Amino acid sequence: MSEKILIITDNLPDQINGVVTTFTNIKQLAEQDGFQVFYINPGDFRYVNCPGYPEVKLTWPWGIGRTIKEIAPDYIHIATEGPVGLAARLWCDIHRLRYNTSYHTRFPEFLKKIYGIPEFLTYRYVRWFHKHSGRVLTTTQTMVQELAAQGFRSDIIPWTRGVDRTVFRPELRDSESGYLLSVGRVSREKGLDDFCRLPWPGRKVIVGDGPYRKELERRYPDIEFVGAKRGEELAQYYANASVFVFPSVTDTFGVVIIEALSVGTPVAAYAVPGPIDILEEGVNGHMSGTLLENVERCLHLNRQTVIESSVKWTWENCWTIFKNNLVDSGL
Repeated sequence: MSEKILIITDNLPDQINGVVTTFTNIKQLAEQDGFQVFYINPGDFRYVNCPGYPEVKLTWPWGIGRTIKEIAPDYIHIATEGPVGLAARLWCDIHRLRYNTSYHTRFPEFLKKIYGIPEFLTYRYVRWFHKHSGRVLTTTQTMVQELAAQGFRSDIIPWTRGVDRTVFRPELRDSESGYLLSVGRVSREKGLDDFCRLPWPGRKVIVGDGPYRKELERRYPDIEFVGAKRGEELAQYYANASVFVFPSVTDTFGVVIIEALSVGTPVAAYAVPGPIDILEEGVNGHMSGTLLENVERCLHLNRQTVIESSVKWTWENCWTIFKNNLVDSGL
């Protein structure tokens, strides 16, 4: 009988974000490797949208322990620190089950930006949340160092991400294309005001949706908002952009960065965790100047070199790291 992996998350499976993208790809590769993969998410319970941020789902996952026992997983991975993840963490600790966790978002910085909650309070919570984790998987070596500096005492493992090269293909580029592009959740903490304010003479396009979109559309009528896109349609937006702009300073990685690189589009970003672990300055992007300076320098980069720099980012490697750091649940 194949071994069972249970992934517990506060994200609905149809949401468009890096967490969902990661675990969707992991599930496919795990099943190819002979594992069974099960999920517990807010859709298994009654939930409401978080005020001011509807992508976050608030629920009390009553009966989560019964579900865990029914699945009887060999391995438990708690992916997020929200209500579903918290309930699972408490139940596992009470019943002395072992698990690992992951740290995808700079949660304290996110809550400070959105709700004004002091970072020291949230860091106290996330340190406690991950305290008993057998392994804490985070996105980059920079984040490993940052979490250690914030007092995390668990075994912290850098965990890469990947890109589907059957979808994100450089040949989708039209020779007459050209614009600045940003892709992702349209929310206040993503730094999109910096992108919108760039004094750029050509087109600026935002792919994605979220709670901040209406305000941005009102404030910046010259920006093209095209909504959320998937698959080849999304890949075409990446391929036809002159430069991909990543203005966020709160993400821990940015799958959208490697999606852009895989089709040859250079990336302009700030020198913060995520970009500094992915980009090679002057090879596939720029981070060393202002955002506008970085955009202008990216225009001179060789797109074929950009593509070649991206080949190390694979979902197979992501799955291998995940598999090698599973912790026997004890069930």
